[in-house]
Amino acid sequence: MRVTFIGDSITDAGRDRADPDSLGDGYVALLAPGLRAAGATVRNLGIAGNRARDLAARWDSELLPTAPELLTVYVGVNDMWRRFDSDDPTSAEEFRATLDPLLAGVAGERGPRLILMEPYFLPVTQEQREWLDDLDGKRAVVRDLAASHGAAFVPLHEVLTAAATRQPVAELAPDGVHPTPRGSALIAEAWRTAASISDSR
Repeated sequence: MRVTFIGDSITDAGRDRADPDSLGDGYVALLAPGLRAAGATVRNLGIAGNRARDLAARWDSELLPTAPELLTVYVGVNDMWRRFDSDDPTSAEEFRATLDPLLAGVAGERGPRLILMEPYFLPVTQEQREWLDDLDGKRAVVRDLAASHGAAFVPLHEVLTAAATRQPVAELAPDGVHPTPRGSALIAEAWRTAASISDSR
């Protein structure tokens, strides 16, 4: 089985982009041993800073040649973040209009099994709590697209928000986005649960 992950920095996790076998040190690297033990090949196509529009720009040239049989898409937090650090917002409508045709192009009986991961954010300042209103729109889009395209849905914002009630945010994602090893482990476990794939190592 050919397994591909595409997304932003949380998927990228410092991978060596010159090495197609590099997986970084995040949730993809945690999932890979179990997937490989089951006979899968694993590719990480995450690029830090990517938004939905960036995935669209490289979808045909980078993703489709991997011919995934299981495809995970994880994007959305930068579509939120750029509104606040660069005054470059992405509306929920634009986010949907970009992602929907990409997924429609690969969905169906002959396409890969799809897994969509909900973008999450753990505010670390009082001001950032207001950012969640923007993220909520992207989260709803991802949930809706998972339903409409028959994809498994990984409710990461719920998972990480719940974890943050039990331990400090700094132990999960110090800047609210980029996970610690503990945060990456929670992401990997949430993926396994949604995908109904156990760690078979």
